Amino acid sequence: MRSVDVARTALGNTFRSKLRTALTVVAIVIGAFTLTLTSGLGAGVNKYVDNVVAGFGDSSQMFVLKAGSAEAETEGPAEYDPEAAAGSSGMFGPGTGGDVLTESDIENIEDIDNVSAVDPVVVVSADYLENSAGDQYALTLDSPANALGLELEAGETPGDDGMDLSVPAEWLTVFDAEDAEQVIGETVEIGVSNVTGEQSTVEAEIVGVTEEALSGIGATPMPSRELNQELYDLSMEGYQGEAQDAYSMAVVDVDDLEANEQGVKDALSEEELLGMTVEDQIGAIQGVIDAVSWVLSGFGLIALLAASFGIVNTLLMSVQERTREIGLMKALGMSSGKVFGLFSMEAVVIGIMGSVIGVGLGVAAGLIGNGWLTGEGGPLGEVAGLTLFAVDPMALLGITALIVVIAFLAGTLPAARAAKKDPIEALRYE
Repeated sequence: MRSVDVARTALGNTFRSKLRTALTVVAIVIGAFTLTLTSGLGAGVNKYVDNVVAGFGDSSQMFVLKAGSAEAETEGPAEYDPEAAAGSSGMFGPGTGGDVLTESDIENIEDIDNVSAVDPVVVVSADYLENSAGDQYALTLDSPANALGLELEAGETPGDDGMDLSVPAEWLTVFDAEDAEQVIGETVEIGVSNVTGEQSTVEAEIVGVTEEALSGIGATPMPSRELNQELYDLSMEGYQGEAQDAYSMAVVDVDDLEANEQGVKDALSEEELLGMTVEDQIGAIQGVIDAVSWVLSGFGLIALLAASFGIVNTLLMSVQERTREIGLMKALGMSSGKVFGLFSMEAVVIGIMGSVIGVGLGVAAGLIGNGWLTGEGGPLGEVAGLTLFAVDPMALLGITALIVVIAFLAGTLPAARAAKKDPIEALRYE
């Protein structure tokens, strides 16, 4: 009997007991379905995390802040209070406080071993944003260095040139707009105070409306680099002599970051500075993703283990029922190896059917669920750029191959028992 004949015969024999085979296939489908969802969830969320990482910068860089620096969390724009703003001036201008990096800090960072480059990010402290109706709202600006991480609902990302500004989607109420496209092209005035308390204004054009990403980027307005520099220059006016620059943070390139990370962090700590890598900022997220993936994968493997016993039971009963048939095949010259291959192939057919159905249902459920949960109006629709499920063809092939291997291994016991049957005794079996 040729291999093709063995496969054709195995396929036909699989459906001799339809109910028994169907129940075994269902068990495999459950395992394949679970593993497919797990794989898709891991691929989808990790894809989103990769986008978040891109917003933070290069994974070989370290981000340095003054120890104890923290950003206040707010919900939506607050109305501007001139009296409260007047008392918030720091040594580098209103609103900066003392948690900034100075030129001395930058020089200390540059002197640390294995630090190859330092790119300081300038501090900008604006007072308010004024809309066309004359209403003023307290304003905190994000750094243009975070522009790569913006998730846009409308418009474009502020670039290097031009007095451009992006605003969060929740600021639409400031402009009495319901649709993000309505505020694109809107002209606003930004107020900024210098060290003497004198206020100046700068006109800016809204070019983008952003959604808040998981990293927090997009939750506050972001200026273009030119607008950012203009506001900074205005805030530094009034110093007697040369003004001292202040920086919100510094982006540091470290030679062989993996090997020198801890040494650089320790050196920064001695200078009362805090160094963070991209992995530090997203490590907790990745830990949760990995934990969930392992738990769900465990359920899938348990289901496959139960299914493997179902395959063993199905084929053992098949061997028992077809004892005389096995004896006849061997009496007609079919070798023990061919008999073993026949029953092993039946196990593989069951595994293929269960895996294909389970993987197909898993992909369909994942894509439908992702569209519902992250689409417009869905429970997670407000999380910008979120992808809960992504199709990874290599992972799906791996799941199918794993199930087929498990099915083959489960079928070896009944196949071996069939191959060992004595043809004379088998033909006498009643």
